Amino acid sequence: MSKKKNTDKQVLETPFGTFRLAKKDVAKFKKTVMQLQRTTDSLTRRDIGDWRTAWQMAINVDYPNRQALYDIYRDVAVDLHLSGCIQQREGFVMARSFKLVNESGDEDEGALNYFDAAWFKDLIKLALDANYWGHSLIELGDVITAEDGKLSYDGVRLISRKHVIPEYGRVITDLGQDWTTGIDYRQPPFSDWLIEVGRPDNLGLFLKAATQTIPKKNALAFWDTFAEIFGMPMRIARTTTRDDKEMKRMEKMMADMGTEGWGIFQQGTEIEVVESSRGDAFNVYDRRIERANSELSKLIIGQTMTIEDGSSLSQSETHLEVFENIIEADCDSIRDIINDQLIPRMIRHGFPLKGLRFDWDYSVDYSPEQQVNYETMVLNNFEVDPSYFEDKYSMPVGNRRNNAPNSPTEPPQGDEEGKGEETPAGEESRRHAAPVRPFFD
Repeated sequence: MSKKKNTDKQVLETPFGTFRLAKKDVAKFKKTVMQLQRTTDSLTRRDIGDWRTAWQMAINVDYPNRQALYDIYRDVAVDLHLSGCIQQREGFVMARSFKLVNESGDEDEGALNYFDAAWFKDLIKLALDANYWGHSLIELGDVITAEDGKLSYDGVRLISRKHVIPEYGRVITDLGQDWTTGIDYRQPPFSDWLIEVGRPDNLGLFLKAATQTIPKKNALAFWDTFAEIFGMPMRIARTTTRDDKEMKRMEKMMADMGTEGWGIFQQGTEIEVVESSRGDAFNVYDRRIERANSELSKLIIGQTMTIEDGSSLSQSETHLEVFENIIEADCDSIRDIINDQLIPRMIRHGFPLKGLRFDWDYSVDYSPEQQVNYETMVLNNFEVDPSYFEDKYSMPVGNRRNNAPNSPTEPPQGDEEGKGEETPAGEESRRHAAPVRPFFD
């Protein structure tokens, strides 16, 4: 993109034409990627054939097109069990504490205020979604000054995935265009305001999840049809009348029969209730749905016991370890994105973060039981400043009371030479009692 100076206006030449803008509007134009032509997504029913065709279009080398695949992904994303697995996986990352450290490894608590904002949480959420969609292109908002005087962004937004062609690093304005007519978002000035998450050729976990969510939805629909046909007993009325009015009256009575239903029929009318003998619907449909759920659990969180019922403690611990490894991989990915992309862009936008790096703070992520064991171990081996507990638990802490241990219940036994000699009171207790290290000086 070239820039030409004018007296009152500046001329910007872009792949989409020449723009004559006021100087105050140039920076805003550079930050904004484009106004995309939004379209309404299609919510038609999908099957495995549609999924395979969309996959083939997405991996086309010359003109990759993910639009049909993303329509299927939108259908996949509403699966309830899959949504629960994703929320569990992303929730562990979102709840993780973090810190900013300088080159010496010391924590800079003041710099945390720049990240303790809604825009940063939204950024992490959109970045984690790239695991399932395959790619996320996130635009940073305008730089503003918060009420406390610190710089911040007014938000972040996801560039519509249907308009992004990551294989070639282009963004198109209309869905009918191909990558050759798009904007190269990996070059300045657009790249200064964009965070790219995911490999260009990655199609995400939803590609595999669709093989289970599509049959699962069909099984649920078929089960509803089965329940409609065989779930309720059929009522049959036999009559000898040929009067049309009487027939319509009987038809209305049969249709209105529900709980505690009744009807008045003429003599000779027989009412028969036919029960269904089909009893294998549970094994046919529910087992297929259960299998789909277990496959989705293995795909997203690597196991089943942290989201489904489990009876073995040893197996659940093994499954939890597998799940924690997946969480650590997500955390490493987020840390690299923040250090390699976000912080350098924030520095260029005026944030005082030079020389700082983002890292996860594992020291405060212990469970209450783990924290008690950790603090007890430290207290038993090292001298701890009382201010640690004062700051953490907001309570005044003085010197530890040094209570002497109780005396033995049995009287001490002397040796052969010391028979009959009295031991001074308390001396034997002090001789056998282990030394007690005070918690604090």
